[in-house]
Amino acid sequence: MVITVYGNDHLPPHFHVLSPDAEALVEIATLAVLAGSLPSRIAREALAWAAANIDRIRAEWNRINPRFPIA
Repeated sequence: MVITVYGNDHLPPHFHVLSPDAEALVEIATLAVLAGSLPSRIAREALAWAAANIDRIRAEWNRINPRFPIA
């Protein structure tokens, strides 16, 4: 699984979770899946990691998406 934030991305602020067979966009503020789907085990692991690292994800979004900063 790979979790990434893309530069010059669209709103709402989100990150991408990529696995060999699936992809999803997850909103940073709520950790809700906005688009796509993931196998349940991958979703649990990705969302647990994101919750534990939410400040890091926000900082990365703000660093590479300065047009749409989040608090």
